[in-house]
Amino acid sequence: MRKLSALFLAAALIAQEFKFEASSQLVVVNVTVKGKDGKPVTGLKQEDFRVFEDGKPVPLSVFEFQELSREVLAPLPIPPPAALPPPTEEPEPAPRPSYRDKRLLVLYFDFSSLPQLDQIRAKEAAAEFLSKQVTASDLIAIYTFSSKLKKVVDFTADREVLLRTVQSFGVAATVEFDPSAADVVENVEDDLDSMVADETEFAIFNTDRKLGALEDLAKELAAIPEKKAVVYFSTGVGKNGMDNQSQLQSAVNAAVRGGVALYPIDVRGLIAMAPAGDASKGAPRGTGVFSGAQQRQARERVNDQQETLFSLAADTGGRALLDSNNLTLGIQSAQKDVESYYTLAYYASNNAKDGRFRKLRVELAGRKDVKLDYRPGYYADKIWTQFDGADKEKQLSEAMSLGNPVTELPLAVELLYFRLEKGRYFVPMAVKIPGSKVGVKSGKTDLDFVGTVRDSKGRTVASLRDAIKVKLPEGAVEKLAQRSLLYDAGFQLTPGDYRIKVLARENQEGKLGTFEGRFTVPDLDQGGTAAVSSLVLGTGRETLAALVGSAGKPKKSSGLNPLVTDGKKLAPSVTHVFRRPQTMTVFGELYTPSAMARLALFHGKKQIWQSAPLRPVAGRAGAFTVETAVRLGRLQPGEYVCQLTVVDPVGQRFEVRRAPLSIVP
Repeated sequence: MRKLSALFLAAALIAQEFKFEASSQLVVVNVTVKGKDGKPVTGLKQEDFRVFEDGKPVPLSVFEFQELSREVLAPLPIPPPAALPPPTEEPEPAPRPSYRDKRLLVLYFDFSSLPQLDQIRAKEAAAEFLSKQVTASDLIAIYTFSSKLKKVVDFTADREVLLRTVQSFGVAATVEFDPSAADVVENVEDDLDSMVADETEFAIFNTDRKLGALEDLAKELAAIPEKKAVVYFSTGVGKNGMDNQSQLQSAVNAAVRGGVALYPIDVRGLIAMAPAGDASKGAPRGTGVFSGAQQRQARERVNDQQETLFSLAADTGGRALLDSNNLTLGIQSAQKDVESYYTLAYYASNNAKDGRFRKLRVELAGRKDVKLDYRPGYYADKIWTQFDGADKEKQLSEAMSLGNPVTELPLAVELLYFRLEKGRYFVPMAVKIPGSKVGVKSGKTDLDFVGTVRDSKGRTVASLRDAIKVKLPEGAVEKLAQRSLLYDAGFQLTPGDYRIKVLARENQEGKLGTFEGRFTVPDLDQGGTAAVSSLVLGTGRETLAALVGSAGKPKKSSGLNPLVTDGKKLAPSVTHVFRRPQTMTVFGELYTPSAMARLALFHGKKQIWQSAPLRPVAGRAGAFTVETAVRLGRLQPGEYVCQLTVVDPVGQRFEVRRAPLSIVP
């Protein structure tokens, strides 16, 4: 009987198919070894190195020495600029060259931030380098970014191809829009069916798209284990409103993981600013030109733009070229920094997909007279399907505290402020998520939101924890890819400077999105100017049930929110992107009974429309609201500024609130 059972068992085992899975992670560490004279140390062997991960020694599986030449090639004539721009179609993939003993340089042109003159300067600097300063070990690739990242030329040593490509870049002309917009109608009802959003609106008024493109470039280059240097031609990465600082950290982390060093170049060179402005701007108003305030603000804007470039370089092991008219020095610094180095690799023993940081340490046995340069560690991968309930909660907790922000889920955030009483303000927060990034099963999805607000001393003054379940009506799932989900919350704060961090996670596919930013709640009771709230741009009022954050779960803060009236809420646009068929609703609160307001639209420096005087209406206690609607159908697509001017004739004070907006077809 036992023999028969054994036979049946053996037959069953033979008939059954088994699937064995095994995975391993090869960790690559590129190490530059320099002596006291600053020159690379050669001739070292595998047994000379000791590598530790999280303090534990690991055996090396790969050891190579990358010997890079400094021999400069003979000069090559620069061809005349081509009449046509570079081809729009990606070139046929060429045979992949060997990267052994090669210096990998990427010339990355951010055309989205380069004015015409700066485009010419960037092209000339790149052509000068390609013509006269390329060495025998250099392999160079060319990438561009305007609305999306594009690889124009893969790594190659063919300087003629590289020169022709750079010279073929056309200088993008300034897009002209028709500023003559007439018959803009006020106080009309919006067509809610025209409120269709797509992902493009998330990339107009913030810098996340530029940093996201850098992150995508770093991830693409990460497949190459050798060192890579990216020369980033830009005019600085400015901060517009509530930009996501998590995207900056995420781009840096991707570069560090991929062995990519960033070398940003401020193409503007050395900037000389006239105290009263140059001829490209209108004459300044007020006393700012005499007190120095105007010049100080202009300098601060430039410093703010260069700060991000400096951070990208310092945090990835590169160097930024700022305030220099010799732009080729920035490319040369990237070339000189990538010297001969050793490639070490090992198979990680810790294969946990927990997303934690693994710290690396490399030692050279018996050598104290050398300097080692290598990446400090890497972040492990995360697999959502292996998480249980406790793991998911732990992931949210760690994501809020660790320095590895995840930006898989794009977030656009807008923070406003309204005075409740003296020294106390209500700060509504709106979070917009593109529907195409949200997973849906059986017409349902759910999202988790976690957030903290800290004051200037780092103390937590407000927190957020919310779980939202969304059931989409029949037929709405197909349209979700063209729409956005809107979540809202609110905080009560006192005047001051704050830092907010918000984490969103959709629980179908486990995508995470992180937003970090700084904001200020002004003290409107200090006097000197007319007291005015934030300027809100929206697309009409909706019922609370129509908003993701309020679906089936009324907010306690709705009674404090001036955007909520009679069960309907003015949903802020967040991205400030509108379509021409829409009607834009403009809302603000005044805190002076005698104040009057007027709304205007500007295209560039030209005012194209102005409303009749707006009469404030008594709202909450101590507040007077102004609300009007502007039909956008007669405006040409482009970027505008909406300005609310408030004048208090009794107190002889005034104040201006501005908000950028973009109109798309």
